[in-house]
Amino acid sequence: MLLTSHLGRPKDGPEDKFRLNPVVPRLKELLAGVPVSKVDDCIGDVVAAAAKKLGNGELLVLENVRFYKEETKNDPGFAKKLAAAADIYVNDAFGTAHRAHGSTEGVTKFLKPSVAGFCMQKELDYLDGAVSNPKRPFAAIVGGSKVSSKIGVIDSLLEKVDKIFLGGGMIFTFYKAQGKSVGSSLVEDDKLELAKTLMAAAEKKGVQFILPTDVIIADKFAADANTKVVPIDAIPDGWMGLDIGPDSLKAFQAALSDCKTVVWNGPMGVFEIPAFAKGTFGVAETLAGMGAKGAITIIGGGDSVAAVEQAGLADKMSHISTGGGASLELLEGKVLPGVAALDDALVKA
Repeated sequence: MLLTSHLGRPKDGPEDKFRLNPVVPRLKELLAGVPVSKVDDCIGDVVAAAAKKLGNGELLVLENVRFYKEETKNDPGFAKKLAAAADIYVNDAFGTAHRAHGSTEGVTKFLKPSVAGFCMQKELDYLDGAVSNPKRPFAAIVGGSKVSSKIGVIDSLLEKVDKIFLGGGMIFTFYKAQGKSVGSSLVEDDKLELAKTLMAAAEKKGVQFILPTDVIIADKFAADANTKVVPIDAIPDGWMGLDIGPDSLKAFQAALSDCKTVVWNGPMGVFEIPAFAKGTFGVAETLAGMGAKGAITIIGGGDSVAAVEQAGLADKMSHISTGGGASLELLEGKVLPGVAALDDALVKA
């Protein structure tokens, strides 16, 4: 069995700090009793020779595929060489499924069958299943700093959800679009009209569009900043909003109480700083409680996963996605190249 992956973003060929050597001892721990070896390339004669020596059940780790620029260019010649020593292809890297690279899409042209691994299949079952056939009411909680990074997912989810909750820095663009003063909070002025459009679309579709009613503000972006809680229409000049407030959290909890499926992508505030973490951790605790009562709770990658893990609640969620960008694109309804390339009969998504 051959295993390869990528690590980091090497610029000009092999770099020792990006070699997959640390993977070997960890694999030996996880696969107790399975012989694990490694070669310092992912294509060529050294791979072919080592592959021929493999016994049944033995694992050979190939080197970082990104040591070759042809990997990210999805060069057919490179993909053919990568596939040369294998008989079938299993893609279990959902986190890179949104990229059409040599190791995710190119090799499928040369290996049949090409199928999803168990982790990949679980991601597709939960994420695609949630948006295609959710138990209702279906809610989405979308956070993060910028509207621009979540436009696609908000727009797509408005077609599917019953309720959408917004948090994080992006809320101030929506407030300003409503004519409210937001002090020195983060705002994307070029997205004000878009914010208005999204709110109007939600109203037209009958989707509850739920914004915080109060925020925690600070006089500077720092752990030692002066802070206070204010209603969203009472942010003073020179102060910035860095988390949702306690009343907002209570309102979110009340509106979530009857939901059967919840997808969460993006924190409610700057949770890395304790003073601005209560909203994010409060949402995490709320979803953990909902999961215990039978609701399906899906954490869609990135900072939300980090927050749930930091809160010690990861095991309380129905599904924790391993892909940030990939989960976003799947929620947006986009086709993931690494999934589309797999054999249809063997992929449920």
